[in-house]
Amino acid sequence: MNLTVLKLRLGMVLTSIGIFLLGFAVVFAVVSYFYGLSFAPAVIIGILSFVIALNIIQWLFGPYMINAMYKAVEVTPNDPKYGWLVNIVDEVAQYNRISPPPKVYIANVPFPNAFAYGSPIAGKRVAITLPLLKILNKDEIKAVLGHELGHLRHRDVELLMAIGLIPALIFWIGYSLMWSGMLGGGGEGRNNNGGMLWLVGIALLAVSYLFQFFLLYLNRMREAYADVNSAQTIPGGAENLQRALAKITLSMDPETVERYRRKNNNNVANMLFFAPPEVQEDIPDNNVNELIEYWKHEKVSWFADFFSDHPHPAKRIQLLEKLKYSQ
Repeated sequence: MNLTVLKLRLGMVLTSIGIFLLGFAVVFAVVSYFYGLSFAPAVIIGILSFVIALNIIQWLFGPYMINAMYKAVEVTPNDPKYGWLVNIVDEVAQYNRISPPPKVYIANVPFPNAFAYGSPIAGKRVAITLPLLKILNKDEIKAVLGHELGHLRHRDVELLMAIGLIPALIFWIGYSLMWSGMLGGGGEGRNNNGGMLWLVGIALLAVSYLFQFFLLYLNRMREAYADVNSAQTIPGGAENLQRALAKITLSMDPETVERYRRKNNNNVANMLFFAPPEVQEDIPDNNVNELIEYWKHEKVSWFADFFSDHPHPAKRIQLLEKLKYSQ
């Protein structure tokens, strides 16, 4: 196995374990202090059950909400305009040993994107937005789908939902303590005066927010691992995914290359959450190649993507570059 991929896998495992252990240590310590060791398990299980129920409902019905938000319409093999897309998804699904292949949707939104989603009742799905189909060729689309189906193959939705229970649990315990303090305290443990409960509740709300940064860090690793999946399962996936990333950025911000020439600017438009009113569709190959070359050699600061759920584009390009020569 490639050393880079092995380090990435190890990092994901250790981060996941660390979030669970640290989160439960905080929860157990606080609940035990206020409610006593004998009542702590019951309190934690009760609130955790509530949080799990909310997440399961969101997970089960989320795909239908996503379809409504993105105006997504299912594509069939017989579609005269987009039927070819179903064939590509089926091919990528075979590469990834996903059977049956996910349903294919076209999302009518004004920015280039693709995403995989699904649930036990909605099934596996993958959606491609109309602008993405206009700026990428079929090989590049296939590489992007290799990334997206990698999320399905690695069960990223389920994994991140499970780990997301930790900050949610901390939040709701903090919320409960805060309101208990405002209502005058109470409980079976010691020091359960209203002021103490309120202060600790507020502190836990802040801690739950800080835990989101751990989740963002883990999510960035999962996104990088999905890039690895595309490079390892799709013929030419590494190079075509590089080109897709560059085209997506340039389509939303045609001045990126020029800005990079003038100064070291890391504030590239987020490829998933921002797009100008009009997407640039005619992207010269020279600009694509130049941006990729710039990213290959860019030194990215550790905090450049600190607030993002995706790695900085230069990090993704450099990872894919390593994978080109390690197959």
